[in-house]
Amino acid sequence: MKDPDFDLLYALVRTIADFPAPGIQFRDITPLLADARGLTLALDGLAHDIAPGSVDAVVAIEARGFLLAGALAQRLGCGLVPVRKPGKLPGATLGIDYALEYGRDRLEMHVGAITPGARVLVLDDLIATGGTALACGELVERAGGRVTGFRFLIDLPALGGSRLIAERGWPARALLNYP
Repeated sequence: MKDPDFDLLYALVRTIADFPAPGIQFRDITPLLADARGLTLALDGLAHDIAPGSVDAVVAIEARGFLLAGALAQRLGCGLVPVRKPGKLPGATLGIDYALEYGRDRLEMHVGAITPGARVLVLDDLIATGGTALACGELVERAGGRVTGFRFLIDLPALGGSRLIAERGWPARALLNYP
């Protein structure tokens, strides 16, 4: 993607101060999603360098990762597997508990959603501290899948999440970086 395209994507991400708590700079992607050209550019960037057929599934992290995952999976010619918070999926689930800065959380996916050896791309809208993304990658591996990489629309590199993913040996790429 050439620089003017990135300029448009940055222009379409709205920053909302003090949401959801004081001191937080929330990166709102809804204006980007509402803009046909911006959405197309974002999906082009997320799919860049991934050959159709080279991924068996896109795993989408709840909730904003869902907004991009269906279109990305369609472009890559693969299926979509949602990873959700507890109690949101019907039927048997496989789950992982993980630490947050101030507490714990849990992610779940359907049992059998990832076939053994499946090549999986994990997608979310934003990477910050990396806890949720790392847990999702571990969940994919517990299910028998092979994480081929991560894609994010936005990275907050100062919070260290993308570095932790790289230390784990998983390739990761984000389209936009915010200090």
